[in-house]
Amino acid sequence: MTLEPNLRDLVESAARLISQADAIIIAAGAGMGVDSGLPDFRGVNGFWKAYPALALAEMSFQDIASPEAFQDDPATAWGFYGHRLKLYRETPPHPGFGLLKTWGGKLDRGCHVFTSNIDGHFQAAGFSVDSICECHGSIHHLQCTKPCGSHVWSANGFKPVLDEEACRLLGELPVCPHCGRLARPNVMMFSDYEWLEERAEQQSARLKTWLSTVHRPVVVEIGAGTAIPSVRSFSHNVVRQHSGRLIRINPREFDVPTCDDVALPMGSVEALSLVAVALGPSWAS
Repeated sequence: MTLEPNLRDLVESAARLISQADAIIIAAGAGMGVDSGLPDFRGVNGFWKAYPALALAEMSFQDIASPEAFQDDPATAWGFYGHRLKLYRETPPHPGFGLLKTWGGKLDRGCHVFTSNIDGHFQAAGFSVDSICECHGSIHHLQCTKPCGSHVWSANGFKPVLDEEACRLLGELPVCPHCGRLARPNVMMFSDYEWLEERAEQQSARLKTWLSTVHRPVVVEIGAGTAIPSVRSFSHNVVRQHSGRLIRINPREFDVPTCDDVALPMGSVEALSLVAVALGPSWAS
């Protein structure tokens, strides 16, 4: 593939930052999953294209991704989240995950993940569960809708049976094994005061401890936008507090804070594949 000179320079700069680092921090937003074939909910039209039944009901992402949806219409709420759970289970992570994992294995302090995604794809790609921080929770874990305690449990035993056209759960609703109330995903929703944060807080504590051991980190930020800035704020904090550098991969919102950082205005697989070529064969395995 022939690159424009400016883009080639950016890719080579990104490869140089990685090769000179002692650790990689992968900061991943929703755009990370697009190249795996996961739906892009950017804007109400993108969301309604993925869930036409909710378009007919004029329900936005904010409407369905809320504790109130589980209270008002649990079959539809679980139709939405059950479909996402099934989709995430069945969709393999794209090759970029493997590239990042390989690069992390080449560095003295390895790599750690900070992601707002709830899809569990870093675990599916073979990253250590102890090196992943899911700041918005995980759809692969459940909790009580009216928390009867701090219990969070695996969703592995839940196999949703769905009417995908109507976006409704057909089978039995999952319930809390401790009190029998309706269960919900252990993810942070909109206007959510009932999300149990303990699992995410434990992950965050492990990440903080690991960050205290790194000296030349590079943040590889992928698909993180400004509408919900959780991942971007994290990236900037790492760069500022740990003397790190930033590689921002984003086809639309790709501006970087300083001239020492690198912006790659493209999708995740294309950008990571180009950087892999620039790093050379010694970084391939």
